[in-house]
Amino acid sequence: MKKILITLISIITVYLLLLIPCPEQQLPASPGKKAFIWDKDALWNDMEKKFIEVKDTPCKYLERDISSSLYNYNLLLQIFDNKKFEYSNSVFKIMEYEFFNLAPMIAACPERLNDYIELAVNVRKKLKEQSKYWDMSDSKVKHLTYRLLYGTRAAIEEVMLQNTDKEINKLTLCNDEPSQTPFTELLGVKIHSGDILVSRGGAPTSALISRGSDYPGNFSHVALAHVDKKTNKLSIIEAHIEVGVAIADADKYIKDTKLRVMVLRLRSDHPELIKDPMLPHKAAEYALKDAQTRHIPYDFAMDYTDDNELFCSEVASYAYRKFNIDLWMKLSSISQPGLMNWLGAFGVRNFETQEPSDLEYDPQLTVVAEWRDLNVLFKDHIDNAILDVRLEGANNGDQLTYPAFLLPFGRIMKAYSWVSNIFGQAGAVPEGMSAESALKNDSFSKTHAKIKSKLLPMLEEFEKENGYRPPYWKIVEMAREAVK
Repeated sequence: MKKILITLISIITVYLLLLIPCPEQQLPASPGKKAFIWDKDALWNDMEKKFIEVKDTPCKYLERDISSSLYNYNLLLQIFDNKKFEYSNSVFKIMEYEFFNLAPMIAACPERLNDYIELAVNVRKKLKEQSKYWDMSDSKVKHLTYRLLYGTRAAIEEVMLQNTDKEINKLTLCNDEPSQTPFTELLGVKIHSGDILVSRGGAPTSALISRGSDYPGNFSHVALAHVDKKTNKLSIIEAHIEVGVAIADADKYIKDTKLRVMVLRLRSDHPELIKDPMLPHKAAEYALKDAQTRHIPYDFAMDYTDDNELFCSEVASYAYRKFNIDLWMKLSSISQPGLMNWLGAFGVRNFETQEPSDLEYDPQLTVVAEWRDLNVLFKDHIDNAILDVRLEGANNGDQLTYPAFLLPFGRIMKAYSWVSNIFGQAGAVPEGMSAESALKNDSFSKTHAKIKSKLLPMLEEFEKENGYRPPYWKIVEMAREAVK
């Protein structure tokens, strides 16, 4: 009995010691930037109202207005040919308004969806050509490029999601930027060595990465493509929270959950590329060899200036930086205190950094293609809406928590994971992540799932009552109710 008592006292003592939380680390000061706010509720409601008015109208009665609007918009885009415009020119506001104005009619007449997508591709192409001459460090420039590039994608996806009974192409081919590097094919797209693949994962933390910025976006992950000169084998270099920097083949990359993928390529007229057309391949080759020769842990702090550890965006930026190209001409900023606290709970310490979504706005890069599956696109929107609402709560003081009694078990798992890491194995708690952070991550995901379970029946009921899928702003409203 004495031995049993001593054993029990020892276990309880160890458990109580392991219950003692680590002191909270001080977060750096906020970058002091302003988070983007659309402030367009009246416009969204007008668009929905207009869609309701026309959704049951036969397309032949809408054809004239749609064709006229598309024709006039394309005429508008022609003014950019061989001419430079300041970012403050009122033409960009007209482009934004008219693009949104077209959406309800296209949603009611899906036969013209491809024309609408082609229009968005041309808008992006013209804007990125103009942005080559702008100061990307100017927040007003970022504001404009975000409104048009994020806004056109959002409008297209609202239209796509209203057409569940129509087969919609998953792949949108945009601009096949010339390249002299080796190439192969992935998801129906010619991928050149040095191309950057930006994607969105399916986990709640992927939604947090996508939305957790002063400019909320659609993407959570960045990877760098390498194509072997002799075999044309595709290797994809990427950083994962669980294992650090890893190399995937095409099959493994595709099998990992992807709600969307966008392919970016360095502009062929970039001064450094003119000097050396094989530069992107050399950057990819550098990243590949580095990943093969050393273990590179995941960089939870998101310090893009230190390549001893790498987060996903850094995999691309550090490789290109070795060849005198600085990607992310305008750094991402995270300024809202609640969001900073939440990301800080997962180890982030740099709040001016390189976020996946913001890479699209870099004028050095061309968007080659975008792939999105209608079957999972609605999930993307639902997860985004839940995160947007939860971040409202974060900025009003909500904290990320976990059941305190689990901390000793989390620390035991962390110790076991540490030993696994020594032998080159991934542990239950990722290398570089504390037990507290892992428990908060688990609790964060479970809360997300609970909210989603409340939200999904609301969305189904809305569609049943109204005859159309709720647009994003309605999903956000219902997500607020689900959170309550």
